[in-house]
Amino acid sequence: MSTQTSELLAAAAPRTVDVVRGISDDQLDLPTPCSDYLVRDLLNHLFQVVINFQDLAEKRQVEWAEKPDHLGDGWRDRFEVETGRLVTAWSDPSAVEGMSPRMPMPQTAIGGMALLDLTVHGWDLAVATGQPYHPAPEVVAQLHELVEQLGPTARKMGVFADPLPTPTPTPDPTTDLAHLLTQTGRTPTWPQTP
Repeated sequence: MSTQTSELLAAAAPRTVDVVRGISDDQLDLPTPCSDYLVRDLLNHLFQVVINFQDLAEKRQVEWAEKPDHLGDGWRDRFEVETGRLVTAWSDPSAVEGMSPRMPMPQTAIGGMALLDLTVHGWDLAVATGQPYHPAPEVVAQLHELVEQLGPTARKMGVFADPLPTPTPTPDPTTDLAHLLTQTGRTPTWPQTP
């Protein structure tokens, strides 16, 4: 990624934090564009991403199998705090140096994965709960490159669905959110009306 990971995370984080703050308790059981996740499940997953990728920035072991419930008292405030810690962790120049000792890829790609989850799941949660979502254009532009790199492996692992056709017209396919969403297997017009 040509722009520093921490700068991109700092641009993306407040937009997703705003969406999370806008989720009411009575929306936690709504469906999301991630068919296996209700809003509460996706929030817990995103919490786990934000926390685990702090450790990955410091090249420490993380545990993905555990699925703690992060939605206790004050969860919206805690999400903002943990997201701030994520940005700080990736601000250390050593976070993006070399290869990840935990995954066979450069640390820059690991940071990009955190950025991708924060951005795309921000959109997932926004549309699931009827909120607007406008990611930072510089973030979307950088994520196109990452999704192109990681796409084949992510599809084999079931992390991304098969890409869908991008709706037309798209103003600029290199920066358009709809194009990014379709490359991760999402339908930008979710939910589809019958």
